Amino acid sequence: MKLSVGIFFGGFFGALGILFFLVAFGTDYWLLATEVGRCSESLNDTMEEKITFHHEGFFWRCWFDGKVDDNANSMWKFWYMNQSPSKNCTHAYLSPFPLLRDEYNSTAYNSAVIYRGFWSVLLLLGVVTVIVASFFIICAAPFGSHVLYKAGGGFFITAGILFTLVVVLYVIWVQAMADLENYVIMKKIDCPDFSLYARYGWSFMLAPVGIFFTIFSGMLFLLVGRTIYLHSD
Repeated sequence: MKLSVGIFFGGFFGALGILFFLVAFGTDYWLLATEVGRCSESLNDTMEEKITFHHEGFFWRCWFDGKVDDNANSMWKFWYMNQSPSKNCTHAYLSPFPLLRDEYNSTAYNSAVIYRGFWSVLLLLGVVTVIVASFFIICAAPFGSHVLYKAGGGFFITAGILFTLVVVLYVIWVQAMADLENYVIMKKIDCPDFSLYARYGWSFMLAPVGIFFTIFSGMLFLLVGRTIYLHSD
């Protein structure tokens, strides 16, 4: 009875972890940014207030102009429900810096491309690992094989570690490699009152939850495999 409960919860938490991963890495709200500035118009040299919103993930980067009030609820609806029909999107790997960089040197650009490529490989390895883990668990159920349960649990934990590395590399990319301060300085040339507000979005918040469920599922399956092995002697 206890063994079946462990298998059930292991599979349940594993499925939850995979679901959270699919939603987190498949959506484009890892980084949210708002640019606000009074920019000079070249024709009549007047100042015009401009607000640009950005949201981006691993695969897509989008931006659009608009105006919102200070109400938190309307802000939430604006980000996720009432976006401008003129929204522009591009593949994230085509512009490997956070936000849209108007100018960058080739060395920094190449470094950012290599960095994004590295974490993309880790993400792909994590996806393959969690698929293999699921395959082992499915094969272990009919035969009650402790080897397959242990292998599946080990692969689930490995997938969690790989996804953890992806999240850590993303944080380093935003906090250290993005160089948002220079981006703001560059923007202030045309917009003296320019300011940038950047924060992590809900897609980013879902990833650690998926990591927790995946690692916890792997630990349960390792425990199930050990229990089967002890009772088989």
